[in-house]
Amino acid sequence: MPSKRTPPPPGPLEFIAVTLRRERERANVSLSELARRANVSKSTLSQLEAGAGNPSIETLWALAVALGVPFSRLVAPPPQEVRVIRAGEGAAIRSEQAHFTGTMLSACPPGARRDLYVLHLEPGASRHAQAHIPGSVEHLIVSKGRLRAGPTDACVELGPGDYATFPGDVPHIYEALAPRTVAVMVMEHVHG
Repeated sequence: MPSKRTPPPPGPLEFIAVTLRRERERANVSLSELARRANVSKSTLSQLEAGAGNPSIETLWALAVALGVPFSRLVAPPPQEVRVIRAGEGAAIRSEQAHFTGTMLSACPPGARRDLYVLHLEPGASRHAQAHIPGSVEHLIVSKGRLRAGPTDACVELGPGDYATFPGDVPHIYEALAPRTVAVMVMEHVHG
């Protein structure tokens, strides 16, 4: 009797496509309206929903904000009982603005209010993040290198072992001050 194999989980683009379409339909928003709200071209949004393209952090975050959902809902597959992400693995999403890559390590399970990321940054351009959904708070711990981060009008400089927290629902930046900077970020979603 042949053994039944569990089909492999969908790839990152396939997961984003299915989730983005589901969240757009749940919000009862047309493709054109979501593209307008997120300031993303309709053709880009259409490609993403078809599982094509190479979305940046900025594009996906703009879509999440326009839909009123955490970023993690668009990019994180459902959790498994035991999940290990080895260094260098995971769905890394790059910024269009700077040498900045975010890899989600853990998404917020239903009823919980946090997402966990590891960030890799290189000196050069800053990553300017738009305000996330209301009530978002970021917690940042630098593990290697140096960086400036925080609200655009109140950035702080951090080194290895330093921790900072700041509102994520206001425009904020990340800027590497040393090569191969690595930080861990916890995104909290506080709903009133």
